[in-house]
Amino acid sequence: MESEKHIKLSELNSKISDALTDRFKGQTFWVIADITNHSYKADKKIHYFELVEKATTSNSIVAKIIGKAWGTGSMHLSDFEKNTGQSFTNNINVLVLVSVDYHPLFGLSLNVLDIDTNFTLGILEQQRNATLKRLVEENSFITKEGEQYITTNNQIKLSAVIQKVAVLSGSNSAGHEDFRHTLENNDFGYVFEIDDYPTIVQGDNNAKLFLSKLIEVYNTGIQYDAVVITRGGGAQSDFLIFDNYNIGRAVAKFPIPVITGIGHQKNVSITDLMAHTQTKTPTKAAEFIIAHNRSFEQSILWLQKNIVIKSQQLFLLNYQSLSSMKSTISNSARELISAHKDSLTFINQNTINSSKSILYQEHRQLVNISHQIAGKPRIILYNRISDIENTISNLKTFTNQYLRNQKNYLGHYSSSIKMMSPENILKKGYAIVRVNDTITSNADIIKVGDTMDVILCDTIFKTTVKEKTIYNERDTNL
Repeated sequence: MESEKHIKLSELNSKISDALTDRFKGQTFWVIADITNHSYKADKKIHYFELVEKATTSNSIVAKIIGKAWGTGSMHLSDFEKNTGQSFTNNINVLVLVSVDYHPLFGLSLNVLDIDTNFTLGILEQQRNATLKRLVEENSFITKEGEQYITTNNQIKLSAVIQKVAVLSGSNSAGHEDFRHTLENNDFGYVFEIDDYPTIVQGDNNAKLFLSKLIEVYNTGIQYDAVVITRGGGAQSDFLIFDNYNIGRAVAKFPIPVITGIGHQKNVSITDLMAHTQTKTPTKAAEFIIAHNRSFEQSILWLQKNIVIKSQQLFLLNYQSLSSMKSTISNSARELISAHKDSLTFINQNTINSSKSILYQEHRQLVNISHQIAGKPRIILYNRISDIENTISNLKTFTNQYLRNQKNYLGHYSSSIKMMSPENILKKGYAIVRVNDTITSNADIIKVGDTMDVILCDTIFKTTVKEKTIYNERDTNL
């Protein structure tokens, strides 16, 4: 091959650069693409990334090109992040204004000059609205009335006092610390039981982890007064997990009231709409619980105050009635005493005279009785002595007879005892069995192989049990 037909690579790249410059010089294009492989050099304020286009029916990439943003383009990306709350990062769909650039060393790329904020917000809002529509259409426990969503969860009545709380939050998150600090250091001295269930609370790809932690709360069987979901502030994309269909459905159906304290400032998430109560931040969630308990306490204090007032009114009313009754009774008593004064004087005199007459008659009867008592003891004593002598004579007679009878009984019992003594029993051919120095007739405690003593009237056999057979008490010829 002739040498004059060869060119350097730099010369070829220069030709390509000239051709592209001539073709695209001064032209810009609005391009829809996804962001991947993003990085940011903070010292130079330059974004590096790839713009990709995916197939409509799958995630396969059909087009890809390197992109960068610096200078004015980088400033527009910063404005985009401020206005949307969405970080310019991987996996977001954007509409950007680009120019074509070719560098002999770094190759073909696109310079991002501007970004359409409304386009990205519109995509997110479309996805969110589609998820909300699906939740209503596919689940009977979610309905929409006007702009409000009615769910099983937000129809549960909160406990009069919220005391036992399960908290789903990121591990060591500042939002969770704010929630716990606010709850535990309330101005009213309320005491709470807080159980932490740490999980990941950002990124739609972590929805399954979050859902499994919510299910774990249910499976504990603990009667929580409320479940609180907390998360601090962050980029809009960080909150996409709370727009997830499965999480929204689980919260809507959850049998324990769910209180959200998610630190987004712009949009209300789907989880917020499905939950019992939505607050803006973890601190606000804690303040809501404290305010709820404070409301209950104030209602009790109001009832107490009402009871005191009603009691005082009732006491005053009845005090006046009692005073009136007291005055009436006093006046009536005085009138009755005055009216019956003469009758009482007559009765008093009659009582005195009758008492004197009764005392005189009773005195005479007592004197007569005392004379009779003084003469009767000698007669009574003589009769009692005669009775005692007769009793002594009878006792002697009966005692002798009783002793003879008892002696006969003792003789009979003695003969019976002798007949039943072990010596006599053994002489009749019976034997005594002794196992482990204990006499027994219970065959259940004697096992084959045991050693036992068989005692006859004049001999003791030491024997070992070789066989044990059930005896029906009918085979022995006695």
